[in-house]
Amino acid sequence: MTPSSWRRYADRDELVERIRSFDEAVDKALEKHRTATADRFFYPLSSAADHSVIWVLIAAARRASTNDHAHGFRRSVAVLGAESFLTNVLVKSYFKRRRPADLSTSGEPLPYGLRRPVTSSFPSGHATSAFTAAAFLSKGDPLAPAYYGLATLVAASRVYVRLHHASDVVAGAAFGFALGRIARRLVGK
Repeated sequence: MTPSSWRRYADRDELVERIRSFDEAVDKALEKHRTATADRFFYPLSSAADHSVIWVLIAAARRASTNDHAHGFRRSVAVLGAESFLTNVLVKSYFKRRRPADLSTSGEPLPYGLRRPVTSSFPSGHATSAFTAAAFLSKGDPLAPAYYGLATLVAASRVYVRLHHASDVVAGAAFGFALGRIARRLVGK
């Protein structure tokens, strides 16, 4: 190995350690907020976002309550389908990051009907789809802040329920925001 390749490995190890430290610090900070009351909010919210259901329902509600044509709804569903393929089939299979060990690996049923994920942890598919939907749906919509607020809550729920590391969620949110903005340019709203 050359000195430059040693440096590259040292840089990667340092980055991995910083990410691990960030994830641990966020999880430790969240611990004091994990309560039965918060559980009743975050677990069902996380479940409602499975398979982008919450975002499809929002697109359907927009279709029903505005002059948004059916093609707007179809475009929203198509964008979410493309995002899901990119995230869950291509990106996650490349990174293959292990999920937090708490709930994701135990054999016990998860609380509040939460589904046990089968894909890898990085990036968070829930965060990616949430921010893809928020970015795509928000163009010219007065409810844009609500979409981003809901996307943030969905993304945070994945760390709260211990099915993702905080860095998975941050990366998923950034990736989703970029995908949503690209989709707005490519297919419009």
